[in-house]
Amino acid sequence: MQKKVSIRVGEYDLTLETGRMAKQANGAVYASYANCGVLATVCCSLNPVENLDYVPLQVEYNEKFYAAGKIPGGFLRREGRPKDSEILVSRLIDRPMRPLFSKKFKREIQVVPTVISADMINPPDVVAMVAASAAVAISDIPFDGPVGAVRVAQLDGQYIVNPTFDQIEKSSLDIIVSGTEEGITMVEGGAQEVSEEALLGAIETASVVIAEICKAQKELAAVAGKEKLPMPEETVTLSAAEAVRSFALPLMADACFVKGKEKRAAAIRKVKADTVAHFDDTIPDEEKGLLEGLFEEIETQVVRRSIIDNKLRTDGRGLEDIRPISCEIGVLPCSHGSALFTRGETQALAVTTLGTISDERLIDDIEGEKRYESFMLHYNFPPFSVGETGRLGTGRREIGHGHLAERAIKAILPDNSDFPYTIRIVSEILESNGSSSMASVCGGSLSLFDAGVPVKKAVAGIAMGLITDKEETVVLSDILGEEDHLGDMDFKVAGTADGITAFQMDIKISGVSTEIMSRALEQARRGRLHILKIMNDLIPEPAADISSLAPRIISFMVDQEKIGAIIGPGGKNIKAVSEASKASINIDDDGKVLIFGKDMVSAKTAENMIKGIIEEPEIGKIYNGTVRKIMEFGAFIEFLPGKDGLCHISKLSRERVNAVEEVLKVGQQIPVKLIEIDRMGRMNLSYIDAIDPDGERKPREGDRGPADRQPNNRERSDGRSNRGGDRR
Repeated sequence: MQKKVSIRVGEYDLTLETGRMAKQANGAVYASYANCGVLATVCCSLNPVENLDYVPLQVEYNEKFYAAGKIPGGFLRREGRPKDSEILVSRLIDRPMRPLFSKKFKREIQVVPTVISADMINPPDVVAMVAASAAVAISDIPFDGPVGAVRVAQLDGQYIVNPTFDQIEKSSLDIIVSGTEEGITMVEGGAQEVSEEALLGAIETASVVIAEICKAQKELAAVAGKEKLPMPEETVTLSAAEAVRSFALPLMADACFVKGKEKRAAAIRKVKADTVAHFDDTIPDEEKGLLEGLFEEIETQVVRRSIIDNKLRTDGRGLEDIRPISCEIGVLPCSHGSALFTRGETQALAVTTLGTISDERLIDDIEGEKRYESFMLHYNFPPFSVGETGRLGTGRREIGHGHLAERAIKAILPDNSDFPYTIRIVSEILESNGSSSMASVCGGSLSLFDAGVPVKKAVAGIAMGLITDKEETVVLSDILGEEDHLGDMDFKVAGTADGITAFQMDIKISGVSTEIMSRALEQARRGRLHILKIMNDLIPEPAADISSLAPRIISFMVDQEKIGAIIGPGGKNIKAVSEASKASINIDDDGKVLIFGKDMVSAKTAENMIKGIIEEPEIGKIYNGTVRKIMEFGAFIEFLPGKDGLCHISKLSRERVNAVEEVLKVGQQIPVKLIEIDRMGRMNLSYIDAIDPDGERKPREGDRGPADRQPNNRERSDGRSNRGGDRR
């Protein structure tokens, strides 16, 4: 039977409906917001998977082009592999929901939110997040939710809940916030150097709406929810758990504080091996599979108690201490810009490449017309960075980390109108022990400085952690990999000295208070400033010029009425300029000219030629001309592209010249001075006045001047008007 609930969110009603579509799924909800609609389904496998110590959750968010009345591009004209934008939304849905599934359920779970109606006004991602949670909430799958989600933007100092695409474009802050009735569990977004207070205000605004969305989902589950499936009974327990704990705990307390990631990991492995060997005869084989879980509990206990009780971390640092940092720039001789950023045992090699308009990234999605982006950041995490073997490739983690770093850096880039290059940064993670995405931000910023990109200021990032118990809450700066794994929060903040540009927070507990979040943000700000000082000591401002290896781009505006002259009939003029200069030329309808040359000589040549085409001849000005045709009475010289004039034989020398060929030859380049434009528009040039402007002319018998020419309007063989006529 069809059931629905509605709640006001921002400017529109959010409606959750079930019982009409996809009724064979474990749970299905159609969520609509304005004219945007998402169908979310959830299914689980029939049988549990034995010895599973994680939640086997898949989230497959997908957008159908028909939702916006569009046909997909490509040869097949159908939706293909997930786009980066779809993968990013899948991660947004996965992260707040995954901790709310129990590992004890041990069944594969698949959540599939599908955008089937898109108005191209309201973003469908937050609608999909709510729909996915509601589908699980009404299903028979055990779930500690529901989860609510909203987007908050700051525009003209006001917070807007679930803004439109246009409002997001104009906003100074854009974040997605997710959480339960108890508190916020995930935040992700970007900003234009906003303050910590502005970010906290946006989160507080979201938390009120999220609680109402969760209540609406509970109302739907109350009238349409299924009875939850039972948890599988534990058939095997570790009978010697206390004995193992007593034996391994003191050994683990020493191993967890060995200096160095690899040495520490080796010491922990030895504790496990020694414990297994010690109890090999007393623990039945069917129980030995439970030892790994117990070892993780012991390690978690040791690390967390040391941080809370002694304020001591596994590598010996205090709570706010940041690992040693080293920075290098110009490490790759053939790249346009490069930097090596090392923080403790995390290292990122960031490389900047500058390209032309043809290198822009094409974005084809359901949000609107195809568009091009001139900045991209790609993040690579090869298995050798953690000393392992594995598959090389780009997975969801790489796309998510790269997007976070890209968002952090994008805020400080120059406007494309001021720096019309396509910019690509690649971050190669060479070592990893915590916060490689924030190392990518720091390395990417340094590589832009090295490349000579006129960025506004440097940007850096830091990852924060949280350890809590009933008595105390501790915030950690620059967390290690194990502190991320064993802690309660992964909290990444990137920005400049003046404010935040990107933000990502995942909380594993039910929620954190505003006071704790404020502490973490302030501690992150101090850490960010510390890192920025080290970066600025190395290179305080971008290089004065871009690399000599980078293409050269010159841009300028021309009168729209001159565009036709530049292009010429059938593109004749612009092709000639391109061939002569070896540069690529692009002209927009508004008159903006972009010249892409392999070097500055190529670009400048094209610029001068184009400006010559549209330049109006000026009497008295000296031009560099090319002899195009020689006649008995003088030479026709092209002194501007497409513009020629006559240099009479009398204007070739102060002395008598018997034949033009004595002085000039076809194709020769000479300076000429424009001395007259007659009433018929014919232009008369002088060679001698260009090379010897102060010389005195000696009268010569038989001299002829421009007045002696007879007009002849017959067309010349080269297409120009034959204005010189024949000699008398």
